[in-house]
Amino acid sequence: MAIRELAPRRPGRGIRIGIAAAEFNRFITDQLLEGALDALRRAGVDDDAITLAWVPGAYELPLAADRLLAAGCDGVVTLGAVIRGGTPHFDYVAGECASGCMRVGLDHGKPVVFGVLTTDTIEQALERAAVDEGNKGYDVTNGLLQMIALVDELTPGEGGNE
Repeated sequence: MAIRELAPRRPGRGIRIGIAAAEFNRFITDQLLEGALDALRRAGVDDDAITLAWVPGAYELPLAADRLLAAGCDGVVTLGAVIRGGTPHFDYVAGECASGCMRVGLDHGKPVVFGVLTTDTIEQALERAAVDEGNKGYDVTNGLLQMIALVDELTPGEGGNE
């Protein structure tokens, strides 16, 4: 028996991408956004196929992702930074944001990738958002493209799985 291995080619042209970005800690989110846009452009996604929605903070990202998918995006990248402080606020915001993003993707049957940094310090966040190397915005956006291709491959009538 042969195993059917799914490793579809990543899409570029012809897809619509949503980016939901948190304004809180924007000095970090801007760098994540730069990485995400770089990944999309390298994949051949046209700028006019990208919709960017700014929200106040990470807690609001799931609703923005939901609306972007409802508006016709094929997938959404969520970007932000939640940095631990001296209160339990971090746990509530990070956990609810992650859960909400997952739920939105499952509800729509389309990928929503979690590009929200959850770090203990500003220095850790800056390291993960570095534009030159290790930018998590770039990494998660490549993951989104892979997931869009996989969902397309596994959706009857759209990919190769009829």
